[in-house]
Amino acid sequence: MAKPFALVIEDHEDHTIIFDNALAMAGFETEVVMDGALAQKRLAETVPAVVVLDLHLPKVSGQTLLEQIHSDERLTKTKVVVITADEAVTQNSIEGADLVLIKPVSFSYLRSVMKDFLAHS
Repeated sequence: MAKPFALVIEDHEDHTIIFDNALAMAGFETEVVMDGALAQKRLAETVPAVVVLDLHLPKVSGQTLLEQIHSDERLTKTKVVVITADEAVTQNSIEGADLVLIKPVSFSYLRSVMKDFLAHS
C-alpha cells in the first residue's frame, strides 16, 4: 500500500529537515518546496494528503497558497497544518487551516500530530 503524500512548504532549511523527517517517520511520503511560486506549481500537479505550510514564504505567501488549496476541488480532502513563528496567529485567525502550530515545533510533537492525522484520515 502506498504511503500518503505530504508536501512541506517551508523556506527555512533547518525547519524543512525537521518537518520532512518527522512526517516520514509518521508514515508519509514527503516532498519539500522552499518557495511559494514552486509550491503553487506543485499544488497544481499533485494531491497531497497533508500540506505543512509556513505563512511567510518568498514569491507567494502561505496565506495565498492556503486560499489556493481551498479553492481547488481536487484538494478538498487535503489537510493543512500551518506552522508559523508569528505568535499573533491563532487557530481562529487562519481560516481553512486544520491545525496551527507556533514555531518552534519539536520533532517528536510534529511526528505525533502527523501520526494522529494519518490514523484519522
